[in-house]
Amino acid sequence: MALRTLPAQGELGHVFGRFIDADAPVAVTAYDGSVAGDADAPNRIDVRTPLAMSYVFSAPGELGLARAYVTGHLGVTGDLYTVLRALTAVIDGLSVADKMWIMRRLGTRYLRPVPVPPEEAPSRVRRGLLGLRHSKARDSAAISQHYDVSNRFYELVLGPSMAYTCACFPEPDATLEQAQFHKFDLVCRKLGLAPGMRLLDVGCGWGGMVAHAAEHYGVRALGVTLSREQAAWAQQDIAARGLADRAEVRHLDYRDVAETGFDAISSIGLTEHIGARNLPFYFQFLASKLRDNGRLLNHCITRPTTKETNHTGPFIDRYVFPDGELEGVGSIVSAMQDNGFEVRHSENLREHYARTLAGWCANLESNWTAAVAEAGVRRARVWALYMTASRLGFERHKIELQQVLGVKVDAAGNAAMPLRPDWGV
Repeated sequence: MALRTLPAQGELGHVFGRFIDADAPVAVTAYDGSVAGDADAPNRIDVRTPLAMSYVFSAPGELGLARAYVTGHLGVTGDLYTVLRALTAVIDGLSVADKMWIMRRLGTRYLRPVPVPPEEAPSRVRRGLLGLRHSKARDSAAISQHYDVSNRFYELVLGPSMAYTCACFPEPDATLEQAQFHKFDLVCRKLGLAPGMRLLDVGCGWGGMVAHAAEHYGVRALGVTLSREQAAWAQQDIAARGLADRAEVRHLDYRDVAETGFDAISSIGLTEHIGARNLPFYFQFLASKLRDNGRLLNHCITRPTTKETNHTGPFIDRYVFPDGELEGVGSIVSAMQDNGFEVRHSENLREHYARTLAGWCANLESNWTAAVAEAGVRRARVWALYMTASRLGFERHKIELQQVLGVKVDAAGNAAMPLRPDWGV
């Protein structure tokens, strides 16, 4: 398709200037030399090439913006969080008439095929060639897409704890490492762990929960993960900490765990990968692995209501967590109740995840050069964008983080739970 002449000098600035005030906290600079907003603003969106606009108009919404940013045709100067927060406010404020006006003014000039970045996962339809959604083969491919980037890259982003799930800040000024320690300890206390017990940690990541429970609570802990890289790192860490006699991490699908009779199960950040239709089987399976009076702590990202779609948006689905699904906490609780568990406690850690993500973003920024050398600049941009956007999502109550504690009661109805929660804050 033949391209029309590029817009006249300053036209992009004129269009953007309709929606960005001169005193806005973020400015827009364009390759045509135009500026919208304060040219001296420390935080800017830089439309570096015409291809940036082609990406945006070829896939309107978050996917087009993400493609433009990941490829570097759209850049950010200053603080990505401030820029994204301001951009989100502008986009949320656009009416249908505003969007139509932009399309009439600019759209046809940039409508042309653009290459999809290689970091982008295939569409849901094409992923179907790998098997049914949430089949073992497709889940394995999805997990590898995200987690088998580079253990060193994750060390740079996550810090020494290597915990890739929401931390729990005991005090407002607690460090990220202190908050991750507190999170693992809180899970152990909610599960009522004691020396000699057996713990199963499904979706164990780099083994943080497994190691913490073995070291500080004297349990025998087994963790399973679909990421080969995570399992190798975790086993080395367990050996280095002198825990190999009572802690183990296997590269294994949770559905292939053969052992039973566990005293407790922790599921920290796995439910997002299970799928709404599979929740009944998931909790039935976990209940089958527990002894009577055994407890399950399910820790996962949730929707604010049960009325929203379970599917994640196109950016998260294509670049971050292929096939990921988020349910409302009511759906999680119902699935637990209907499939072997009495629900005893629920806690929302939404604000804690916003703080956690802020810490990860700060780590990535301070280690940017090393992270780019390890995983490539495009992959680093993906992580910066998704973590920043997720932080805003938690702050704006678009998503939540819920911990739900269940117990497998015995035939007589005994739960062996304390009369009041005894795990503190």
